[in-house]
Amino acid sequence: MERISVRTGERVQVVLITREVQEIVARSGVEEGICVVYSPHTTAGITINEAADPSVIRDFLMETGRIVPFQDGYAHAEGNSAAHIKTSLVGPSVTIPVEGGALTLGTWQGIYFCEFDGPRTRKVFVQIIGR
Repeated sequence: MERISVRTGERVQVVLITREVQEIVARSGVEEGICVVYSPHTTAGITINEAADPSVIRDFLMETGRIVPFQDGYAHAEGNSAAHIKTSLVGPSVTIPVEGGALTLGTWQGIYFCEFDGPRTRKVFVQIIGR
């Protein structure tokens, strides 16, 4: 297992980490298997979405902000309930097949770290499992 360090500069930010994950896959030497990308944080998640058009991420952030606003009468005393909810909706991990030593992402897909309670320095675990 390897770690990626992600530094965010905004309260809510989505960071493309595909390149870093692919580098870990290549270093592993695994030709066929799976790659698990996991965030061990309750206020940050991992997702796969389009990486070609930045407006997709802008729209994603806009709509998740509308669905789960920062202020909405939450009971959680830390003031970051929205971040916890968004993380539960996005999820803490993704699993991607590995074939020919590479991630089998679709043409437009990228792997994103989703920060919902930043800015912070976060860690992402990447586990490659070969067959």
